[in-house]
Amino acid sequence: MANTKSAKKQILINERNRQRNVRYRTQLKHALKKARLAIAGGADAAAAEAAVSGAVRQLYVSVSKGILKKQNASRRVGRIMLAYNKAFNAASASASA
Repeated sequence: MANTKSAKKQILINERNRQRNVRYRTQLKHALKKARLAIAGGADAAAAEAAVSGAVRQLYVSVSKGILKKQNASRRVGRIMLAYNKAFNAASASASA
């Protein structure tokens, strides 16, 4: 247990920050899962696009809050966009052909 007043205060601050980080990580996981499910469903391109853009936004918010590093977020954005493009651009190309 902390011995000094400043150490006790730091424990409180660390707990507050941990709870805030958990909230951002949870929001990020939900956004990514929603985007993956929308892509896998494959029915509505507009809904999938909205889910993907929400996930991308959440990734960059996580970077600005210090939850993820910039390269980590960029890699995840690239992967989710690749999955979206494979699912919907190939479908639209075959539909128009």
